[in-house]
Amino acid sequence: MISPVLRPMLWSALLSAVATTVLAAPAYAEPGVPVTVPDTGSRPVVTGPLQLPGGTPATVTPGVIPTTSSPGASALEQQINAAEARIGELGTQLLDLKQQLTEAETQQATAARDLEFAQAALQQAQQLADQAAAQAIKVDAALPTAGFAADLLELDLLRRVNRGERAEHDTAPAAGELARAQTDAQVATQAHTAAESRLRGVQEQHTATEKALRDEEAKLVKLREQNATQLVELARQQERAEQQLGADYPTQSADGLVAHPTALAALAYARRQLGDPYVWGATGPNSFDCSGLVWSAYRSAGYYKLPRVARDQYYATRSRTVSRAALLPGDLLFFASGSSWRTIHHMGMYVGNGKMIHAPTSGDVVKISTVRWSRLYAATRVVGAVPAPSVTPTPTPKPTPKPTPTTPKPTPTTPKPTPTTPRPTPTTPSPTPNPTPTPSDTPPPSATPPGTTTPTPTSTSSGTPGDNGDSDGGDDTSPTTAASSLAPQESVSATPSAVGGR
Repeated sequence: MISPVLRPMLWSALLSAVATTVLAAPAYAEPGVPVTVPDTGSRPVVTGPLQLPGGTPATVTPGVIPTTSSPGASALEQQINAAEARIGELGTQLLDLKQQLTEAETQQATAARDLEFAQAALQQAQQLADQAAAQAIKVDAALPTAGFAADLLELDLLRRVNRGERAEHDTAPAAGELARAQTDAQVATQAHTAAESRLRGVQEQHTATEKALRDEEAKLVKLREQNATQLVELARQQERAEQQLGADYPTQSADGLVAHPTALAALAYARRQLGDPYVWGATGPNSFDCSGLVWSAYRSAGYYKLPRVARDQYYATRSRTVSRAALLPGDLLFFASGSSWRTIHHMGMYVGNGKMIHAPTSGDVVKISTVRWSRLYAATRVVGAVPAPSVTPTPTPKPTPKPTPTTPKPTPTTPKPTPTTPRPTPTTPSPTPNPTPTPSDTPPPSATPPGTTTPTPTSTSSGTPGDNGDSDGGDDTSPTTAASSLAPQESVSATPSAVGGR
């Protein structure tokens, strides 16, 4: 049984012990929000060949980026590819630095202008503050310095207080403005110093990167010149290999989709630049680099959201990545030296049929080449594809049956003409022989010399007139021997019959 007197003391001790235990426990704060941007991730890096159970482990170098050359590439080709990758990376870095240099110059100019304004405002505020202070001194000098009579002493003190408050009130605005001007000038000075420091740093990086780029380009030119003959054959082999890799890819449409008119307009612009020289950092109108050609092409088609640099162009369109089998004209092709998009060093625009248009490198021109499928990092689409227009097949016209004539075929109503004139027959009778003379006492005259013949025409029937109305007739004349009469008499001669004319 606890005494009522001790009970409050025990409760107090118990509560103190509990509080001590709780306060002695370590405090755990909630994790804060990370201040850095999370890693966007990267593709898995190949670290070596697959090791089968029981096999010998392969010797690999951790962290080495796999080669971007095609299988079976020669040492020279690997050197060329590596040099091109370094040049591409340096060129992209130089473009980034060029943009940073432009921004740094703009920031430095803005900071210098702000500092100039701040210094002018500070000078003006200082002048106003000085004027206010001088005025306050004048007011203070006007106060009486000697005392008055006892009955006026309090009034004198009140007058001093009133005048002093008024003087302090008059200098307060000027002092506040001066303080603000001093703060603004200090901030402007710090910003100007930082802008100048950043500008110097970017200028140094730009100069160093530009020198490295020129050195790498000179090395590549020398390497190409020393192996010109071998590079020609390597180019042929590579062309055949890349064509085989892209033989099964579509031409102008995929999955019922075709390129957007904006993409086709950009491609048409790029085609018009064929033959223009490659110049680093150029965006036209008569020379381009790889990303400058694509950037200018889409701007000419009315699309202004595409960034200037190849890496930024990929990053801006990464949400519309397309597979190789779904490529359409106008899609962007990116080539990288590693597994990260930050290593992108070259790009082009897909044309179709496994070809791309691009501005390759220094000393080359804008041209159409086979896509380097073996080194392709990714492909993206700037503007979404559209459904292919439905083509309505033209129906084959059915042959119209020949109409049956309703009017019967006219038959000639006039009968075939037949000769109305009867066949002519000889009107002169055939000569008949003279009668046998009757013997008389009177000797007969001299007989006609025997053997005299008189031709007697024999009428031959003429041919039937044909359709053309012509007659085909003829006269067959047979000689007839006339009988001789011993008695002198008149000889009857034969008269030819009338026949149809030839």
